[in-house]
Amino acid sequence: MLKVKTIFSHVMAIEPIQRQSIISFIWKIALTFIGFLSTMYFAHTVGAGVLGGYFLFMAYFGIINLVSDGGLAGAAIKRISEGDEQDAYFSAFFVLRSFFVTVIIVALLTFRESFADLNDAGVFNWMLVALIASLIYGPLNNAIAGRGKIGIQATCGFINEITRIFVQVLTVFLGYGVAGLVGGFVAGMIIASVIELRFFDLHLVRFKWYHVKSLSTFSFWLFLTSSGVMVYSYADTVMIGYYMSNNDVGVYRVVMQFTSIAALATTSLQVTLWPKVSRWSKTGEIKQIEESLSRAITYALLLATPMCIGGILIGDKLLYYFYGTDFAKGYPVLIVLFIVQVINVFQIFFLAYLGAMDMQKDAFRATSVAVTANVVLNAVLINMIGITGAGIATFVTLFLNALLARQVLEKTMTIALERKSLVNILKAAFIMGLFLGVYRIVVTLSNVWITLISIVLGAAVYGILVLRFDRKIYEELKGITIQMSVIWSKSS
Repeated sequence: MLKVKTIFSHVMAIEPIQRQSIISFIWKIALTFIGFLSTMYFAHTVGAGVLGGYFLFMAYFGIINLVSDGGLAGAAIKRISEGDEQDAYFSAFFVLRSFFVTVIIVALLTFRESFADLNDAGVFNWMLVALIASLIYGPLNNAIAGRGKIGIQATCGFINEITRIFVQVLTVFLGYGVAGLVGGFVAGMIIASVIELRFFDLHLVRFKWYHVKSLSTFSFWLFLTSSGVMVYSYADTVMIGYYMSNNDVGVYRVVMQFTSIAALATTSLQVTLWPKVSRWSKTGEIKQIEESLSRAITYALLLATPMCIGGILIGDKLLYYFYGTDFAKGYPVLIVLFIVQVINVFQIFFLAYLGAMDMQKDAFRATSVAVTANVVLNAVLINMIGITGAGIATFVTLFLNALLARQVLEKTMTIALERKSLVNILKAAFIMGLFLGVYRIVVTLSNVWITLISIVLGAAVYGILVLRFDRKIYEELKGITIQMSVIWSKSS
């Protein structure tokens, strides 16, 4: 126990943003690896149809959860992160959230027959249980984020997901199918909530009307923006299920999950930076915000760029060996979605910074245009070219949203990309791509192990080149490595 405390104290000595980003990134890498393995198991055990039913459940849950939340979660993180009257803002948020969840549950029970898909799949009752579990998990998770405890939030998020996966694998093995997958999702939230309670340091207190008004004012525009993001996050899934089949839904969502590995650095940095940018915005430290955005984009593209190129070159073989023949047909949409993950770097950061700087009205305006385009494009393109059309609709949507959000953000701050580092990243990724292309011509990717060797070699080539080309990235990563080495040597 003493050694663990010693390691923890040394880790806490690392600069906060670096420390919290590293913790979040490490957990995401571990979770992604485990998630890929479990999805491979599900794909081979229950097939694309059952997975499609589970993904449809998740789409419905996401939409219903958004409506019951109404943007209050983001508003609570924003107000709590500002440091004033944190207990009162949390209490107001919890009461409002409880009220809306109760209303939604009553409405679901009243109109139960209207949700034929959920009833037919036998997961309607699970939806109610999931909403109740989210009522506890959501406020705890958001409060910890607002307090700036991103490392704890990331760790509990990992525990949530690892519990979900463990229960899902067990229940699928026992033959519970979709119900087992959904039950694992609920179990993850419950276990994570129990653990987060140990780190929760806010209290339920009396609050006043202006606390509610402050949350509502911010949450209104956040809700509209989040609704837009939710539409183009799940509209494709729902429309594929409507126009095509659960099997196609399963293929599309598995491919989307596979390409999401390119967004690991983006999401880790976004979660870490949001509370920091919120505080800097309130104290008028615009220079800090500008520097953090340019550096965040660089490090996000440091991972997303080679993932995109490598995925396009050998993605067909990876889908075939990892998930099976049914999923190999998703290669065309995989190409599109890997490119989407590069665009996603800019879209995620631009919208996140608008929200953290209390500019939700502007974020909504940028998102609403993209949402309209997304719905129209999905309706047209899915009918024309299937799931690849859904991927193209997502690409156009995110590109348009990022462009509009950037125009708004530039009115408040200077967006200066680190051109030298970005050029170095592109050079290293391009050479890696040539290497993989030659490797695939010379070596037949006849089994999963030869394919995995190509990934390892490609990653090594890229890593060596990018560190050689860019001295700034080299020095920063070297500094972090030295800090971590000192931590382990002192703790051993």
